[in-house]
Amino acid sequence: MAMIPSFFDNRRGTIFDPFTWEPFKDFPFPPSSLVSHENSAFVNTRIDWKETPEAHVFQADLPGLKKEEVKVEVEDERVLQISGERNVEKEDKNDTWHRVERSSGKFLRRFRLPENAKVDQVKATMENGVLTVTVPKEEVKNPDVKAIEISG
Repeated sequence: MAMIPSFFDNRRGTIFDPFTWEPFKDFPFPPSSLVSHENSAFVNTRIDWKETPEAHVFQADLPGLKKEEVKVEVEDERVLQISGERNVEKEDKNDTWHRVERSSGKFLRRFRLPENAKVDQVKATMENGVLTVTVPKEEVKNPDVKAIEISG
């Protein structure tokens, strides 16, 4: 029982504020300063992949980024790679930071495209911080099947 930290110690006589409460502060996690900002940017880059009858469509939320800061590439013929970098905001000596939650650093996501992807016709657009990558599909031909008569 002593291993479980009490979240409500030192809270008697004070008003509980859910916006400043840090429930994991007593757990033995490394300090947030040791967590790489580059890793947090990588983890926070969310990408949806849907398949329509005509194409594979990838959508990534990249708020605050310009299209010049994002790269879309197809490598090794069937690997779609989306990468970029979100720069750290410049600090002013007179500023007092209370919380930093927006991630910065490089991000990279890779997706192996299926056989029916037309990798030479990939298109990408960016609007309102949302990157949309469209990979058209080609019709997969069913192999010709020839019946073989069995003798004997």
